[in-house]
Amino acid sequence: MDFLEIVKVIIIGIIQGVTEWLPISSTGHMILADEFIKLNISAAFKEMFLVVIQFGSILAVAALYWKTLLPVSFENKKIALKKDTVIMWVKIAVSCLPAAVVGLLFDDKLNELFYNYTVVAIMLILFGVFFIIVENRNKSALPKVNSIAQITYAAALIIGMFQLIAAVFPGTSRSGATIIGGLLLGVSRTVAAEYTFFLAVPVMFGASALKLLKFGLNFTAAETITLLIGLSVAFAVSIISIRFLMGYIKKHDFKVFGWYRIVLGLLVLVYFLFIAT
Repeated sequence: MDFLEIVKVIIIGIIQGVTEWLPISSTGHMILADEFIKLNISAAFKEMFLVVIQFGSILAVAALYWKTLLPVSFENKKIALKKDTVIMWVKIAVSCLPAAVVGLLFDDKLNELFYNYTVVAIMLILFGVFFIIVENRNKSALPKVNSIAQITYAAALIIGMFQLIAAVFPGTSRSGATIIGGLLLGVSRTVAAEYTFFLAVPVMFGASALKLLKFGLNFTAAETITLLIGLSVAFAVSIISIRFLMGYIKKHDFKVFGWYRIVLGLLVLVYFLFIAT
């Protein structure tokens, strides 16, 4: 594996680590990146790699929030179940249910129908507009939900339906869709973002496991190095991205990400309609 290929993988890992957590669509960025960064790998491995690299991002959430995510405590050398954390995981399971069912049944068909630059660009722009509208609506409103414990099971299911939109239409952004769902329900920005991080753990783990099972574990040495570098970079950059986002939204709203999405969506359309052809 030559130096140039390593650089390409590092760039892909950086893009994954940044765009997975910021509500700006990792898919939209990956499609653009794929136009300019041609990895010297098979089509089958690339399809798997671009999904499994997300596992590095999951590990970042686990590293930053392991105390919150762990459903047991170890006090006085005794294992005790943390009731609030168990309830949180049940709510996360409820949120995951719509996308999990649709993904398992229609994953390949959905990719065939909707994984193209037109859909990605439209969803980038559409949800960018949604962010601006929702934030303008919430400008003077106080959040009703200020902790994950206050998220009801009904709200968890509604947030899951927004995640389903992202699962069906690439370019929506899983984090963007679930954050918008939370904001519409009166969830505070910080709680909506944290819930999105936690919700990603089973979703992205499941997607990564599914792609690995489909591809198999017979990696070449070059493929193994590619995957390990990608995962490591995605992990490190995700740590930075999550910390940045949580710090940013304590003082700012999400409108800047909405405008960014609109600009990116227009660039995607212009590039593929007038330049790539």
